[in-house]
Amino acid sequence: MVQPNLIMLVLAAIFVNNYILSQFLGICPFFGVSKKVETAAGMGAAVIFVMSLAAAITYFVYNLILVPLEIKYLYNIAFILVIAALVQLVEMFLKKSSPSLYQALGVYLPLITTNCAVLGVAVVNMQRNYTFIASVLNGFGGAVGFALAIILFAGIRERIEFNNIPKAFLGFPIALVAATLMSIAFLGFQGLITL
Repeated sequence: MVQPNLIMLVLAAIFVNNYILSQFLGICPFFGVSKKVETAAGMGAAVIFVMSLAAAITYFVYNLILVPLEIKYLYNIAFILVIAALVQLVEMFLKKSSPSLYQALGVYLPLITTNCAVLGVAVVNMQRNYTFIASVLNGFGGAVGFALAIILFAGIRERIEFNNIPKAFLGFPIALVAATLMSIAFLGFQGLITL
């Protein structure tokens, strides 16, 4: 098992290896839920919960079930089942506790199940052979990076809405330009932290 410097691992997951802006995973909710900051913050919180728990649970599923039974090749199916169960828990909780946020997230909440950023964290933890603590912290850092990116992007999109933009760039095209510029800005963190 590999135990990297845990503080650097979290910082790298947030800034350097950001799943959205550096690895381009989780783009669907990034564009779909980032029109309002409140909705983006709700999605970010849901992803933090799901991704952190998924990192912990998939560690045990892989190391205590798949490896001893010599069925490691089923890791994708096992990880997706774990993530789907966690998303169902989040969905039930939000439906009862915050119906307005549940409605605002709409179809994007169940899409966390197939959010490749959540699956990506579980696969990266497995491939890098992280310890349990490192796996959970990598999942948490990746989720915080996801939330940071989506909330910042939602703020940018809210401000862009009131600007005078050429007709050809209205809507999704200007969102793509803004996402590109954010990605370039996050590339500035490359090389600061190496694991």
